[in-house]
Amino acid sequence: MSFPRTYELLINGAGVPGAAYFDVINPATEESIGRAPEATRAQLDEAVAAARKAFPAWKATPVSERQAKLTAMADLITAHIDELKQLLTAEQGKTLADAEGDILGGVSSCRQYAILAPPIEVHEDSPRRRSATYRVPLGVVCAIAPWNYPISIAMWKLAPSLVAGNCVVLKPSPFTPLTTLRIAELVRDLFPQGVLNVLSGGDALGPWMTSHPGFDKVSFTGSTATGRRVMASAAPTLKRLTLELGGNDAAIVLPGIDIQRTAEQVFRAAFNNSGQSCVATKRVYVHTGIYERFSAALVELGKRAKIGDGSQQGTDYGPIQNRQQYERVKELIADCRAKGYRFLLGENTKMPAKGYFIPLTIIDNPPEDSRIVREEQFGPVLPLLRFEDIEEAVRKANDTDYGLGGSVWGPPEQAEAIALRLDTGMVWVNEYGAMATGQPFGGRKQSGIGVENGMAGLLEFTGVHTVVTAKKIGAT
Repeated sequence: MSFPRTYELLINGAGVPGAAYFDVINPATEESIGRAPEATRAQLDEAVAAARKAFPAWKATPVSERQAKLTAMADLITAHIDELKQLLTAEQGKTLADAEGDILGGVSSCRQYAILAPPIEVHEDSPRRRSATYRVPLGVVCAIAPWNYPISIAMWKLAPSLVAGNCVVLKPSPFTPLTTLRIAELVRDLFPQGVLNVLSGGDALGPWMTSHPGFDKVSFTGSTATGRRVMASAAPTLKRLTLELGGNDAAIVLPGIDIQRTAEQVFRAAFNNSGQSCVATKRVYVHTGIYERFSAALVELGKRAKIGDGSQQGTDYGPIQNRQQYERVKELIADCRAKGYRFLLGENTKMPAKGYFIPLTIIDNPPEDSRIVREEQFGPVLPLLRFEDIEEAVRKANDTDYGLGGSVWGPPEQAEAIALRLDTGMVWVNEYGAMATGQPFGGRKQSGIGVENGMAGLLEFTGVHTVVTAKKIGAT
């Protein structure tokens, strides 16, 4: 499928060309698939000014009308799903099925928030007075989405912001801007001018946005290192923050499981999207009594997996999304090789000549202080680690600066008791990745601040406004 060569920014309800453009690269072919506009500082100022101008009227719009706009946006995106998933696969690298899942995940967020509204909490309603807390919009939101799930995570920010009554300036990753820009083109006539703005750009745009005095809130998903810089740049104006950052999620695998079935689920948890997920399983602690059988089951699954261009039928896993991350994952693999760690899978596996392809790789029981255990790899390289004692496994799982997600696999009552001891915002027991409607998602420690999704995620985009009314003038 051919795609347009150039795309537009969305500012104040209109498509706007860039003063300059940059190429967007297909990571499977290393060829340009289109050119995205490079927003200037002046265009950022224009978008923020448009959002601030639109805010009073959008805030005053009945919540039911704001919800209806989200439903209409979900319908429009769904109607164009075939086009959008092919574009997303071309720029991100994931398979067509995973691209469709990413986009429909964003649609699901729109539909979820189309039936949610900020609550009113009444504290007192007596003959003397009424006290109630309202949740009001903050103003203009700066939303910055990542390259691994560009549409789902953008909508985690966009949908609750809009239904709460905020206006938004959304920035997609420079590695994956095209699908977002195309969606902006599709939905731009749904919203009043200035309510939704979408800007693409390179490394300069993000810091311009997070430090811009016209924003009241920053919602950012990305690495912990970048999250620290976002927090620092937001500090001078005390912007509200939601930061969903890195993770080094541990899985603990206990005796008493169905080895084949559990191995299949842990394999998907680790290698889904080629390991490029904040909540991917990034290290697996396996009880020594089942270690050999469990590792053998994982290796056999890896041998059957097909790596290639995500647009081709039969592909299970695509490339690393960008060269910078590709080189970093290769460096971690090289470190494992240099240290003499044993490769159970991935050693000497031939990859396509072009593209940012990394073989699915499993490392056998590396030291606890090794880079592949301590660092977030964000790629298809998985360390397996033996343990004998549950206390040892819990201690090692918690021994990290991160606290995003994790999983425990074993007899349900025992596994849930262990799950309650993990220092993470999310833990799955005997499954992975399930996100129930209304379920908040967020990290602890250096995995982030605040939460996304559900009512808790909606409230992140509101401020507290408490009104106490005496029912008789002059009452005391």
